[in-house]
Amino acid sequence: MKAARFSRFGGPEVLEIVELPDPHPGPGEVRIRVRAAGVNASDWKKRQGLMDEGLPQTLGHEAAGIVDELGAGVSDAALGDRVFGASPYGAAQAEFAVLSLWAPIPGGMDEAEAAVVPAAAETAARALDQLGVTQGSTVLINGASGGVGSAAVQFAAHRGARVIGTGNPLSHDALRGLGAEPVAYGAGMTERVRAIAPSGVDRALDVAGKGLAELIDLAGGPERVLTVADFLGAQRHGVRFSRGDTGRADYALAQAAGMAANGEFAIAVGAAFPLDEIREAHRIGESGAVRGKLVLLVD
Repeated sequence: MKAARFSRFGGPEVLEIVELPDPHPGPGEVRIRVRAAGVNASDWKKRQGLMDEGLPQTLGHEAAGIVDELGAGVSDAALGDRVFGASPYGAAQAEFAVLSLWAPIPGGMDEAEAAVVPAAAETAARALDQLGVTQGSTVLINGASGGVGSAAVQFAAHRGARVIGTGNPLSHDALRGLGAEPVAYGAGMTERVRAIAPSGVDRALDVAGKGLAELIDLAGGPERVLTVADFLGAQRHGVRFSRGDTGRADYALAQAAGMAANGEFAIAVGAAFPLDEIREAHRIGESGAVRGKLVLLVD
């Protein structure tokens, strides 16, 4: 099969499309013929050598496509099903991918829209669980307009929480549509939040990777704040940092699928590229020039 890979660290130019053996699912897994695969910031961090040391490395942890092989014991999927899901093997940017978690793609959602859901949905649901966001909570989501942030807004609103979301003023109409009360980030954010929530908030989630001091002030203490984007800041301020190896929200894919079927969940696709244009996808992603998630399309 064709797959994205790099054999040395560096810029987008190190990325290649190579031929690799077709993968096969183990017990409790399915294989899909990939139609679309999500691209995340972790991909270019890996490519730069900031995460894993080994070489060569493949890429991709989320994809959508058609089930074409079942592992032993799988009873909740059938050959030909349209599904999206998560791969633990980091090789989903390829013609075939093995998924350990999956959910049906709802009608009305195409593969590109589905492929960008898994990582954002799991991260957002896990963070909200760890913060204890429930019905009646008031939660501030810092960086609400990105993939994880928008997923967190939609999940929190679905739980019955009041959601305040920070973002660029250009994103405010979209945030309202997702169920958040938008506030501009940057200087004066604390005052703007207190203008609509005079007593502050119950919980605060940082997706933007900055502003932890302000979030602590608004939430009333570091124990009420969690970040998924600022590891060093979390250590400095005594804030929790959430990562997938300390507990996962595996139910998030099915919840996102169910909500999407009712028109209650979506993550914006910013741009799509053919698999063989992965170098350009990385260049665009690193530049921050596109709002919304990036996706690779596989013929």
